[in-house]
Amino acid sequence: MAKNSLAEASTSTKILLGALGVVQLSLLGASHWDITHRDASELRGSKAKWRAISLISFVGPICYFLRGRK
Repeated sequence: MAKNSLAEASTSTKILLGALGVVQLSLLGASHWDITHRDASELRGSKAKWRAISLISFVGPICYFLRGRK
């Protein structure tokens, strides 16, 4: 049985995974920055709730930007 590892991946696969990682971390950073600098009355729900939701891969920060802000 062959094991797939990042070391065995092609260069284009490594670049794609790196780019996806940068996008995910950028979304996370932007959502947390926005939550920090936005007044609690401008959010639909608590800041703590949206911080927790934003930790869910790509989906969390996108949900925050689409649904979390008034």
